[in-house]
Amino acid sequence: MRTFVVQYYAIIMRNWHNIILILVISLQFPQLKAGNLRTGADCQEELIPLLKGKNVALVVNQTAIISKNKNHLVDTLLAQHIRINKIFAPEHGFRGTADAGETIKNATDIRTGLPIISLYGKNKKPTAEQLNQIDAVVFDIQDVGARFYTYISTMYYVMEACADQHIPLIVLDRPNPNDYVDGPIMQDSLRSFVGILPIPLLHGLTVGELAQMINGEHWLKSTSKICPLQVITVKGWRHHQPYSLPVKPSPNLPNDQSVRLYPSLCLFEATNISIGRGTTIPFQVIGYPDRTFGKFTFTPVSLPGFDKNPAQKGRLCYGTDMRKSAFEGGFTLRFFLDFYKKSGQGALFFRDYRGFDQLMGNSNVRRQIIAGKSEAFIKDLWQKELKEYKVKRSKYLLYPE
Repeated sequence: MRTFVVQYYAIIMRNWHNIILILVISLQFPQLKAGNLRTGADCQEELIPLLKGKNVALVVNQTAIISKNKNHLVDTLLAQHIRINKIFAPEHGFRGTADAGETIKNATDIRTGLPIISLYGKNKKPTAEQLNQIDAVVFDIQDVGARFYTYISTMYYVMEACADQHIPLIVLDRPNPNDYVDGPIMQDSLRSFVGILPIPLLHGLTVGELAQMINGEHWLKSTSKICPLQVITVKGWRHHQPYSLPVKPSPNLPNDQSVRLYPSLCLFEATNISIGRGTTIPFQVIGYPDRTFGKFTFTPVSLPGFDKNPAQKGRLCYGTDMRKSAFEGGFTLRFFLDFYKKSGQGALFFRDYRGFDQLMGNSNVRRQIIAGKSEAFIKDLWQKELKEYKVKRSKYLLYPE
């Protein structure tokens, strides 16, 4: 026993500085205990006083849930007697079941009787008429951290509409599951709904932080416009802390692995390569109807709830199964470069030049790939602008890194 005590004391003395560091961190961030995370939507004690007695519009989809009971924000607010006038729905719709790119139509929510107004299609920005007599707008949609994930484009247009009409926007923040900063800054000439802001492919911000950056950098259409903004922050989360999404954010991101691979595999959307749309494992497999691409096989089919008309529908695809890949996340070109080289097609591999450039946010990357440059060479080209972006980004962070 005496020997054990002496050894234990020696271990403590050797590691006293680490023990003190752990204690300091625990005092600074007591909210980081497991299971203690609260999203902006969970913080009803902050939200309800802001909405009492007001006419409210919500910008939400299936991800706007309360963690404790999995109830939707709409039902939760109605139970609190908040006067919701209408719901604005992004790409994939209010329930998140529509295919990528599928036009979302105005409708009525069967459960609540509330009118649903689409913000995907021709009407991407709420009109003055649609915001008439609205006193506050609440935005609560889970983002996945990639510039081309269109929910942040919807937020941009909502901010612009709120700035036009001088209506407060309340953003209920949620963690970023792809919390990295990487990829080129979007070139203004490539601005589209899959890239509306001059940010990297992986922006490293929550939607609340991004909303602050949009205001702070004067990125709204008129540089003199500022959206009246309030962010209800996440409690118990810091940057780079892993976060598993409780609800799939869109039809083809069913689990953590698909979310993790999405930023790197989405570039294949501008080619004829299948990334598993039309299967139950989208963004986890890569393939093409040619044995050159690998031994693993899968066949995309029309699959309601995932994709009704996927690339290479009905054709046996050969490729790579990435469900158990050790890829930790972030952005890489290595998967894309591997299939590009295997194809032997050169520039023809890019079925949609403009589409690829818009997803990448930079037209030079495609040219560098065709020229045979390595991933290290290509990624080095955007390091200077990333350094400048990180300085800007630091001004708008709401959570410790």
